[in-house]
Amino acid sequence: MGKDIGLQELAVGASGVVTAVSARGEARRRLLELGLAPGARIDCVGCSPAGDPRAYRVNGAVLSLRQSSAAEIRVRRLCGEPFRILLCGSPNVGKSTLFNALTGLRQHTGNWPGKTVALAVGRCRSARHSYIVADLPGCYSLSARSPEEELSRDALRSGDADAAVVVCDASCLTRSLELALQIMECRERVLVVVNLLDEAERRGLKLDLELLQTRLGVPVIGLTAHERGSRGALLDALDALLDAPPPETPFRTAYPEGSACCLCGESEQAEGAAELCARARREAAAQLCDGVCHFENTAPDAADRRLDRLFTGRWTAWPLLLALLAAVFWLSAVGANAPSEWLGRLLSSWEAPLHGLLLRLGLPERLSSLLTEGAYRVLAWVVSVMLPPMAVFFPLFTLLEEAGLLPRVAYDLDRPFQRCRACGKQALCMMMGLGCNAVGVTGCRIIESRRERLLAMLTNALIPCNGRWPLLIALASLFLTGAGGGPAVALLLTCLLLLSVGMTFLLTRLLSATVLRGGEEAFVLELPPYRLPRLVKVLTRSLLDRTLIVLGRAASVAAPAGALLWLLSQTGADGHSLLTRLSALLDPFGRLLGMDGAILLAFVLALPANEIVLPTAMMIYAAGASLGPVGGLAETGQFLIAQGWTAWTAVSVMLFSLFHWPCATTLLTIRRESGSRLWTLLAAVLPTTLGTALCLLVNALHHLIA
Repeated sequence: MGKDIGLQELAVGASGVVTAVSARGEARRRLLELGLAPGARIDCVGCSPAGDPRAYRVNGAVLSLRQSSAAEIRVRRLCGEPFRILLCGSPNVGKSTLFNALTGLRQHTGNWPGKTVALAVGRCRSARHSYIVADLPGCYSLSARSPEEELSRDALRSGDADAAVVVCDASCLTRSLELALQIMECRERVLVVVNLLDEAERRGLKLDLELLQTRLGVPVIGLTAHERGSRGALLDALDALLDAPPPETPFRTAYPEGSACCLCGESEQAEGAAELCARARREAAAQLCDGVCHFENTAPDAADRRLDRLFTGRWTAWPLLLALLAAVFWLSAVGANAPSEWLGRLLSSWEAPLHGLLLRLGLPERLSSLLTEGAYRVLAWVVSVMLPPMAVFFPLFTLLEEAGLLPRVAYDLDRPFQRCRACGKQALCMMMGLGCNAVGVTGCRIIESRRERLLAMLTNALIPCNGRWPLLIALASLFLTGAGGGPAVALLLTCLLLLSVGMTFLLTRLLSATVLRGGEEAFVLELPPYRLPRLVKVLTRSLLDRTLIVLGRAASVAAPAGALLWLLSQTGADGHSLLTRLSALLDPFGRLLGMDGAILLAFVLALPANEIVLPTAMMIYAAGASLGPVGGLAETGQFLIAQGWTAWTAVSVMLFSLFHWPCATTLLTIRRESGSRLWTLLAAVLPTTLGTALCLLVNALHHLIA
């Protein structure tokens, strides 16, 4: 399949046949003695942690070879082995959309830079070949300045892949080609894909891609990734690229003599070389685009600038963004009430038949009760309380994301973060945290400075994730807004989010003045064009990729937790279960915080997932009270009031829900990203200390007023 390659280019899991050994002298004799003679089959079976050496199977034995030795052995890949393709490009050019179209996977996409911060791998097949495709994080050059750029650089520099597909933005082709030129310097086979042709056409831009292909000396195709036909066009181009010999004279940038440009991001060899190389690439890209790009519209981005005057204007930015956020909360609250009631009653009606079915199947009464009154009941609470608000909130939030508003928020927030000696990109991580704090922590990779990256990681849990929003919406609706309904709930939730953002600024400034002292780094963020969201994509991604995945994670924790709680409630002596004893032990501390022991125990037991705080608390109450099957939101409120809940209790619970230790998944992510147990411990202590202080203050205020 294709031409011979060096053994070092054979990917792990691939196989080939030795065609030639170029080593000389003793090294050649040694390789031949080990069985590495022409005609021998060789399988790459492993790779050391550093990437060199690698393990190869020859004649039943496994040998370890350094890549320098492997380079002296030529092999022909066996038919049927998939080609390995790197999908690369600048941020926000549609790589992940193209990756999803190729592989059928659902890599998260968004209209803002920094969405892809990890390597995603999928498979696809054309009429002639099979492919393993890796979606690399976006980068502007191969001189890596952040972890995700290092990942892309190292993948492109390695010999693992057979070809690189460079995705370019048709509306700013010159900038995209600067990266393509760097990649062409270190990859033999390159395919340039000019994406977003539909957007370029709307802006009045015409492209002569045949002329660009002639100038570059590598294949160039144009497409729109989200349209049908893009997958077939790209696979056809890949087949043609890999079946043909590599270009004999591909385009090479003419660098100034003495600058010794750093191929693939190597360190510059002389002072000022980076500037000289960047200027040379910029001039080369401009020359390539001369005559290729034709603007029919003299002001192609006039509409974007008008919108920017609204969403980034001095007097209009914050009122508009807050109004949009309040509208999202209002629609979430109003749209979730009736479905939550209906879903709660529906799931409640299934409990008794399920219990009877288990008994008829021969299960003991105690085991049937554990599964229905424990696992099923808590699971039903989670589904009825979480699913409706998420099914409304996520699509609405995704609409704002797709429209290109989220980077504008980071742009607007950079000045406040700069005053905190942090970076405006932390705002992007905060918005990722609205969906999941673990994702927000991973997203901190887009921040170049390690100090600023740690600031963002340690404070991300101050932003309420999707697991906490249903609780906040439910308590606000039941205890605090009264007859105000949806508008009052929206206003309250907006205020809570502003409180979270304010506390993020406060703790960021505190950390930057103490354990993470240092000056702020330069802030550079690409503002993508405004785009009209595609409703089908928004609904599909928000419901399938967010709502159901989050709900599945909560359900996987809720059912075992319900079973455990039921066992604890049934185990004990002297009429007191273990659950009530633990609750009583924590009750003095809970009362100090304006709550009680059952609520505090629920927060402790909900460490695996914030979604189960409310159903866990209700199960703890049920150990000493009469609780029927799950009902709607109104029944939940009546039960909580019967346990002594008041508006002040709800306020304390909401504050502690906003500010307490992160969930287990987030803590593990912080540990992995920071590489330190101390930073992970601090990430748990900071929000807990803040939440405890606020609850103590609110409780003292309550007693003072009362």
